[in-house]
Amino acid sequence: MKPLSFKIAKPKDKMFLFQEDCELILYDKFHHHEEIQISYILEGSGSLIIGNSTNYYKKNDLFVIGANLPHAFRSNPNNNCKSHMLSIFFSPHSFGEDFFNLEELRLLKTFFKNSKNGFKLISNIDKLRQLFLKFHYNSGLNRFLLFFKVLNLISKSKSEVLSSSIHQQDHGDEEGKRMRNVIDYTLNNYQANISLDSVASIAAMTKNAFCNYFKKRTNKTYFTFLNELRIEHACMLLLESEESSIAEIAYKSGFKNISYFNRQFKVFKDKPPIEYKTEVLSA
Repeated sequence: MKPLSFKIAKPKDKMFLFQEDCELILYDKFHHHEEIQISYILEGSGSLIIGNSTNYYKKNDLFVIGANLPHAFRSNPNNNCKSHMLSIFFSPHSFGEDFFNLEELRLLKTFFKNSKNGFKLISNIDKLRQLFLKFHYNSGLNRFLLFFKVLNLISKSKSEVLSSSIHQQDHGDEEGKRMRNVIDYTLNNYQANISLDSVASIAAMTKNAFCNYFKKRTNKTYFTFLNELRIEHACMLLLESEESSIAEIAYKSGFKNISYFNRQFKVFKDKPPIEYKTEVLSA
């Protein structure tokens, strides 16, 4: 799929860009850019689409998003708190064509390889948080050194892959706009009832043509994608909503049938909602 091409406003004399976003809604358009993005979530929660997978983000998460990997952050619409994100953007070629091929930087080869599918850090989070916070009151050479400390620590940390490999195709602007419209519509309406008629009309296609179109470009059916997004939202609510019942969480996530919700949750998470919540909170 061809997402919205986004240009990072990085000064020509800067090898990387440090950016702070604090908004009720982060940049939620399905987009990509040529820079690798490293983002630390200081506050907030919401949905995260990377490539052909759906996830959710929350406080203290750290993500690495590869060059030209489509993604969108969608803040939790039921949460009036702002999402606060610190990000580093850089291109492997910003330092010169062969800079990262130096023998001294061989440890980073795994970082660049894994970034292609995006990954989430699952260790050394506190140490990385401290490094990100230091960007605020450092500049010049000190910020440059901090950048490489971040890369070095990420390369030594445990992580989990976010997106499965997908075949990238060069689609025209019109087709790119079609897929963006579908993703944006889904992100804005997944908590409501979405019919095949409605989403096919957004794509300006017949129902059969749309089903084939979406499956070909994402390796999954549209309703698999929709349920995956809803289940990720439910996971977030399970961990954040102490007093909400399973039925309430199912409804807030777009499911109108509790039995169907439980079945779908087990399909995506291999366990029922209560067991999932207990395991995550006790980890």
